[in-house]
Amino acid sequence: MGVCFCSLLQVPLSIKNPNKMADTGNWALALTVCAVGFLAVRSDIITEAPAGRLFVYELHRELFQSEFEPSHKVFGQFYNDPMVFKCNKERFPDLPRWLRFTQRDSYDNGFLYGTPLPQDQGRNIIEIFVINKRSYGTFRERLVINVGPAVKRMPYQAEFFIERREIEKVLPAAVQEEIKRDIQLLWGTSRLDFVNMTSALDRGGRVPLPLPGYFEGVYVKLGSDQPFSQCMLQLETPEQQRECVTGGKVSGDCSTCTNPINCINWCNTVLWDLSKPVPRAPVPTVGSGVLAWGGEFSPPDSPPDRDFLPDYIVTVVVPFALALILCLILAYIMCCRREGVLKRNTKTPDLQLYHHHTIQDNASELRRMAGGDRLTVDPPRQCLQPLLMAEQAMAGR
Repeated sequence: MGVCFCSLLQVPLSIKNPNKMADTGNWALALTVCAVGFLAVRSDIITEAPAGRLFVYELHRELFQSEFEPSHKVFGQFYNDPMVFKCNKERFPDLPRWLRFTQRDSYDNGFLYGTPLPQDQGRNIIEIFVINKRSYGTFRERLVINVGPAVKRMPYQAEFFIERREIEKVLPAAVQEEIKRDIQLLWGTSRLDFVNMTSALDRGGRVPLPLPGYFEGVYVKLGSDQPFSQCMLQLETPEQQRECVTGGKVSGDCSTCTNPINCINWCNTVLWDLSKPVPRAPVPTVGSGVLAWGGEFSPPDSPPDRDFLPDYIVTVVVPFALALILCLILAYIMCCRREGVLKRNTKTPDLQLYHHHTIQDNASELRRMAGGDRLTVDPPRQCLQPLLMAEQAMAGR
């Protein structure tokens, strides 16, 4: 991948003799020359991700802004275009199973984050496609993630729930440091590392309303090689669990938060002590393979006879009778209560019938006139009818 452009440089020419300049003619006009256009080749971005620890890579919009129109840097023009990032594993339609991507808005930076497991070790090539929503230009970048073995053993892990945060707001490094400092005061050690971050929506949480003061919530998991503090161990006591179930104020809450939006929900904190060996499941005993004698088989008695005639009457005869009655009523209404055209005309006043037939005749005459030649078609009779009626009235007088 590369971008090739040519920059114009003003080259001052030192001319000692002005007469020479006049003699050379057109050569003196070449005060501005075009420098050599070069090809800037971008290499792949290579990063490391140890297994068992949180990996976060931020896609900065301002870095990709210069890739679309690099010549604007020379002239001092800068844009703030909306951009959309599309990420996938090379030659695959989706990301690896341990990696996730999020971008809240086209004016926000994107984040690739996740926690690789020991079985995910290896080389992961991620293709990043950047789409400029203003110019609709595209740019392609490659990110190489080398997943290596775990560099630190963290047998003590704890998960905290931050109610007033969203996943895009806790992924930046500065926010992670704020959260880590608060947990260090609670844990009593500075040897903490992030293990995982998960949005509450991925845990089955409800989508918040698009109003101020409503947040998704984020689960933050940290680990250390130092044991839990006595304050954190109080979470496993029955008294603390009963207070959390009642929903009132918890007396043993010793968490602190320098920023109010980073405060954790004490009752949703979960501790994992992986330093203790997990007991293995008991091995099943192998028997002789012969079932024990259980006596003679005694089949149950046959059920008593049942009369199905009432069920047949209710389910078949009664619905059929109702359907037959409805059919007879409908047939009587449609066949025996019809008015008929002759009876309808008898009840209709003559003036209304005359108007009705006049409308039909006029419509037929208009169709006839529209279909034939206007020069050969006779003039409409309906237009002359009022004149004839007037002449007849005058003759009668």
